[in-house]
Amino acid sequence: MALGLIDIGGTTIKLGIWQEQQIIAKSSQPTPDNLADFYMLLTQWVQQMRQQFDLTGIGISSPGAVDQPAGIIRGASAISYIHNFKIVPELEQRFGLPVAIENDANCAALAEVTAGIAQGLQDVVFLVIGTGVGGAIIINGQVRHGQHLLGGEFGYMLTADTATVSEAGTAVKMAQYYNQSHHTTLTGQEIFDLAGTGDKDAQQALKQLYHVLAKTIFNLQYSIDPQCFVIGGGISANPALLPGIEKAVDQIMNQVSIATVRPDVRLCQFRAEANLRGAAVNYWQQR
Repeated sequence: MALGLIDIGGTTIKLGIWQEQQIIAKSSQPTPDNLADFYMLLTQWVQQMRQQFDLTGIGISSPGAVDQPAGIIRGASAISYIHNFKIVPELEQRFGLPVAIENDANCAALAEVTAGIAQGLQDVVFLVIGTGVGGAIIINGQVRHGQHLLGGEFGYMLTADTATVSEAGTAVKMAQYYNQSHHTTLTGQEIFDLAGTGDKDAQQALKQLYHVLAKTIFNLQYSIDPQCFVIGGGISANPALLPGIEKAVDQIMNQVSIATVRPDVRLCQFRAEANLRGAAVNYWQQR
């Protein structure tokens, strides 16, 4: 028996089969620009996979705020046509199989607590740092969606009087601010590299980034109180990230002397496969 897996991304749809605790038959396709082609692409793939595997269902990772009881992907994303209608029944009718959909950040978090860097832990906060900051909250091994499906939307939190975490806590925004003040066109990675050469301005830009992320983590430790934090997103591959955040956390701990619990911060283990793996975990949890 096997499970079909789909990870819907803004530019690419990743596909795979979950069998014997691993992902096989992996492939990817450009994300269609309309619903009809989206249905056709996925339906054809499912039909092909059913000829090769005894599929029991389909697990899907998706952007947006997924309302699982209603079978609706609420909110908004770069793929506007998948939102705000009962998409699960539509897919189940086309596939002839049960379907379970979960938000992509929640899927990645489930992958990490099931078999990744947070394996065996019950209470985990997962932060995804990309163009903005999102994430997931795992409580007692389950995703905490919240009453308005806002669980894990850490990017909305204020880190200063007017700046949100998404506006101040990503390499993308750091590069924008740096370039505006220095009249340059550097990427976030190039600023990391420049800081490594001893450039004081680049080092200061990184210090501010680390402080925002450390402050966010500290505040979440003393509100949600998870066993650990897992950081994902493209920036998590940068070897300078974790030491920078750790140093900033230490500075906050020294500043807030009453605080005795230091956040346990880790980098994600699964990268390209995280959403697919988590879609499998969510399917079995829901079904």
